[in-house]
Amino acid sequence: MALLEKGSKKLLNAWAFYDWANSVYSLVITSAVFPIFYGALFRKAGIEKILIFGGEIERAPLISYTTSLAFVFIALVTPLISGVADYIGNKKVFMKFFCYLGGLSCIGLYWFALDNIYFGLTCYFFGLVGFWVSFAINNSYLPDVAFEHQQDKISAKGFSLGYAGSVLLLLVNLAMVMFPQFFGFDMSIPEAITQTGNETLINQAIDKAKGEASIEAMKVSFMTVGIWWMLFSQYTFFHLPKGNKKESSDKKNIIFNGFKELKLVWNQLLDQPKLKRYLVAFFVYSMAVQTVMLIATYFGEEEINWGTDDERTMGLIISILLIQVIAIAGALITARASKVYGNIKTLIVINILWVCICVYAYFLITPMDFYIAAGFVGIVMGGIQALSRSTYSKFLPETKDTTSFFSFYDVAEKVGIVIGTFLYGFIAQVTGSMRNAILFLIVFFLSGVFLLLRVRKTEKKA
Repeated sequence: MALLEKGSKKLLNAWAFYDWANSVYSLVITSAVFPIFYGALFRKAGIEKILIFGGEIERAPLISYTTSLAFVFIALVTPLISGVADYIGNKKVFMKFFCYLGGLSCIGLYWFALDNIYFGLTCYFFGLVGFWVSFAINNSYLPDVAFEHQQDKISAKGFSLGYAGSVLLLLVNLAMVMFPQFFGFDMSIPEAITQTGNETLINQAIDKAKGEASIEAMKVSFMTVGIWWMLFSQYTFFHLPKGNKKESSDKKNIIFNGFKELKLVWNQLLDQPKLKRYLVAFFVYSMAVQTVMLIATYFGEEEINWGTDDERTMGLIISILLIQVIAIAGALITARASKVYGNIKTLIVINILWVCICVYAYFLITPMDFYIAAGFVGIVMGGIQALSRSTYSKFLPETKDTTSFFSFYDVAEKVGIVIGTFLYGFIAQVTGSMRNAILFLIVFFLSGVFLLLRVRKTEKKA
């Protein structure tokens, strides 16, 4: 097969289409169905704490600490992959491996249960690893497939495709969860109960059967995510090039060359003050953005007064859908705003909006409060991700070593997530409320504004 030329429409679309393939994980597993399923397991068992590794821990800190541990692993493995990929000239093979690791882990979540907690958390752990490492490799392709003037637009298109695809699958999963009887899930009740003629007892049995069928539907939805992800990624894999091969005189230490490359990137940053200042700013505000994305549904599930379990499930999924639909427009609006006002100025405004959202989120009580917050999150969420990625790509010096530079970018992001999710879980555990943990996010967004202003000063001097 002939390689597609850089900047060609087909190559750009193939690169962007990976967002369509893998974003179902981000929505269904990270944001929507899995957090609801996770909370439902604890409520069904009538417990808030679980014994694990010899100690008791509440459900919210447990998932937060597991997430932090996963990102520690991701931050360590990404440079290793980067080093090997650079020297064999085939980063696509690693992208495939982690895509399949993530997809199979999603399928494994079908067997997630409190009495099988170690296996379940392992699947959750490697689902995160597969998603983020393959996503990092895909990010590193951006300057390889797109010219600088194309990068903002195609980056936004990728996120928009991701939101559209993930919403499509989530709608199917939502129908499965809310109307399990139409999808063949068992909702039968014991004949002995129906024979009693006791209407109250029968209604309770029906509610219980529907609850169990809905949980089964959630488990099946995890399998649909893994299949969707692996299936649709094939279009991207078919068209993407293998990568750029880099000659090395130190072939004995290829595995650790990724860390050496990170050091070389850091040394190059000393001569790139604008890029260095931008990375520091990105590290700080991304810490808060990713933490919000990872814990938002857990927060809504635990802190908002939803009423019944059905109302909670419906309300949370509607909120996530609202975020995704608005985020499609948000990513495109942000790309246009950056074209008119510049990337850094647009990012400053978005960070200020995040501060306002966090202040409002601290006082959320009712479902309507949560819906309003979800709408505003949608406006800024897709925009800040897409623009951050393309801004970094545009600030890079002329180089073919894009994998190492994006490895540095992704390691910075993942270290930030480790700090953010750990602090969030720690504050929630110590204070007994996830609400209090929101306050530290405000500090990070304000710091992001200040640091981005320093980037603007560097641009003006240049």
